[in-house]
Amino acid sequence: MSVNSTRPSDEGYQANSLSLVGAVSMGTGVMIGAGIFALTGQVAELAGKLLPLAFLIGAIVTAFSAYSYIKMSNAYPSAGGIAMILQKAYGRGTVTGACAILMALSMVINESLVARTFGTYTLQLFDIEQNFLLVPMLGVGLIIFAFLVNISGNRLVGAFSLLMALAKVLGIAAFGIASLWVAGSLSGPSSADQADPTLGGFLASLALTILAYKGFTTITNSGSEVVDPHRNVGRAIIISISICVIVYLLVAFGVSANLALPDIIQAKDFALAEAARPALGDYGLWFTVALAIVATASGLIASVFAVSRMLTMLTEMALIPHRHFGMTGPLQKHLLVYTVVIAIMLTIFFDLSRIAALGAIFYLIMDIGVHWGVLRYLRKDVQANPLILVTAIVLDAIVLGAFLAIKAKADILIIIVALTALVLVFAGEWLFLRSRPQSQSQSDHHH
Repeated sequence: MSVNSTRPSDEGYQANSLSLVGAVSMGTGVMIGAGIFALTGQVAELAGKLLPLAFLIGAIVTAFSAYSYIKMSNAYPSAGGIAMILQKAYGRGTVTGACAILMALSMVINESLVARTFGTYTLQLFDIEQNFLLVPMLGVGLIIFAFLVNISGNRLVGAFSLLMALAKVLGIAAFGIASLWVAGSLSGPSSADQADPTLGGFLASLALTILAYKGFTTITNSGSEVVDPHRNVGRAIIISISICVIVYLLVAFGVSANLALPDIIQAKDFALAEAARPALGDYGLWFTVALAIVATASGLIASVFAVSRMLTMLTEMALIPHRHFGMTGPLQKHLLVYTVVIAIMLTIFFDLSRIAALGAIFYLIMDIGVHWGVLRYLRKDVQANPLILVTAIVLDAIVLGAFLAIKAKADILIIIVALTALVLVFAGEWLFLRSRPQSQSQSDHHH
C-alpha cells in the first residue's frame, strides 16, 4: 500500500456508496446526537436567558466556517476530507499532520460526549441518581455497538443513519413545538436567581454551540464516497446545518419556556428530559429519553464512520504512525479499533463538561488552521472570497479567546490538559515526520 498519495487506496472505500440524502442524514445525525442533548444545559450556563440566541449566532459563525470546507470539497472531494484540505494548503508537514490530528481528536472527543450523554439520559428512565459508574458503563456499551455496526459496511451505516436521523429530527422538532404549545409563551418561568449574562459568557457559549454544529465536517470526511461529490458534498453541508438550526431553536425555546434558568443549569447534563417533566408529564419524559437514545446511538455510529476514514487517510499519507498489533483485515478496520478504544478511555475518565471543553478548543484551533491555509494558499484555486475567510478566522479567534478566558477562571485543569495535549501533538508530529522523511514530494499540494 502506497503512502505517497492523498487518494486513499480502494480497500475500505466505496465510491458512490452515500447518496445526498444519506450524507445529510450523517451530518444531522452527528450534530443532533451531540449538540442538543449534551450541550443545551452547558450553553445555558454561559448564555443565560440568551440561550436561543446563542444557538442562532453559533449557526451564523458555523456558516462562515463551512464556506472553506464547501469550496474545498466541491473542488477536491476526498475520503480524507479535512486532511486533504490541510495537505493541499501546507504540504506534508507538521501543521498538516498536527491540525488533522486535532480534528480527529475533536471527533473522538465528540464520540465520548455522545456516549456519556446516552448513559445520562438512559438513567432518567429509572429511579437512579446519576452514577459515576453506570453512566460510563452505558456509554462504553454504546461505543461497542457503534463499532459493530460500522464493521458491517457503508450501506448499512447509511441506511441506519437515514432512518435514525429522520426519526430524531421529527421527534425533537415535535418536542420543541409541544413544549412551546404547553407553555403558551416564549418567555419561560421567571426566577429571582436569573442574572443577565455577561458578554464574555455569551461569547464563550458560542464555542459550545459551534461544537454542536461541527458535525457537518463528517460529510467533508466522506467526500469521495458521496454520489456526485463535486455538487452534493456542499449541498449536504448546507442542508444539514439548515435543518439543525431549526431543530436547535425549537428545542432552545421549548426548554427555556418550561424551566427557569437555575433549573436548566442544575440539570444541565439532561436538560431536555427535565424540561419534558413540567411540559408533557411522564409520557413526555419517556418520549424525550427515547429520542436521546436514538439520537446518541445514530450520532455515534456516524461519527465513528467518519473519523476512521480520516485516520486511514492520515496513515496512507504517512502523517501518523501505524501498527497492526497482529490485527488482520483492511487498514480502515484497524483505525476503527483505535478510534473506539480512545473514545472508551475518554468516556470513562472525563465528565461531560470537560469533554465538551476539550472538543471545542481542539476544533476551533484546527478550524482556524484550515481557513488560514485556504486563504493563504488556495483561495484562487477554489475561487474563494477572501473577506469571508478572514471573517471566519476572526470569529473563531474571538470565540476561542472568550472560551479560554472563562475556563481559565472556572476550571484551570482543562486548560492545562488542553495545552499539554497541543504540545504533545505538534511536537510528536514534528518528531515523527523528521524520523520519516518523504523521499518524493507530494504531487497534488500547492505549497
